[in-house]
Amino acid sequence: MSTPRDIMTQVTAEISTCLETVSDEQVERALARLKNASRIFVAAAGRSALGARGFAMRLMHLGKTVHMVGETTTPAIRANDLLVIASGSGRTESLVSMANRARQLDATILLFTLAERSPIADVADQVVLIPAPSPKAPLAESGATSIQPMGSLFEQSLFVLLDCLILSLMSQEGVTADNMFPRHANLE
Repeated sequence: MSTPRDIMTQVTAEISTCLETVSDEQVERALARLKNASRIFVAAAGRSALGARGFAMRLMHLGKTVHMVGETTTPAIRANDLLVIASGSGRTESLVSMANRARQLDATILLFTLAERSPIADVADQVVLIPAPSPKAPLAESGATSIQPMGSLFEQSLFVLLDCLILSLMSQEGVTADNMFPRHANLE
């Protein structure tokens, strides 16, 4: 039986290996879209939504105008707004519907996914592929394996990648954590 330390070592190695295979070009293009967007909308479901919510929060801390899709205060998306979708399979029905509606409204769509080919990838302006295994996408598509169940490796890698994008944006825009802190929630 593996010890908790053995499991932690294996899981962190899996995340590192997964992130090393993410395309630098895709990441740079995603950064440019995020940097230039006047309004950013973030959508995800399930466990991917946990990482997506954290990403939306940090974008707000950076001073971006950002909305989490589905909240009662989220305004209408418009042409040239950026819709960021995190969907491992790229097939979650509610997210497919959002992507199609955003496409009709001429919004830009940025997808973080483990599936190169999917209904959301078909309408996205850009895809950032996080090659992790999942029962929702064929193993042959990523070639990766994991000791973790279901889509855990994708979800963990997504969270870390999105935090790394925030750090890159901070660097590019000359923003420090001290600059961001005044935007931190203060009614908690």
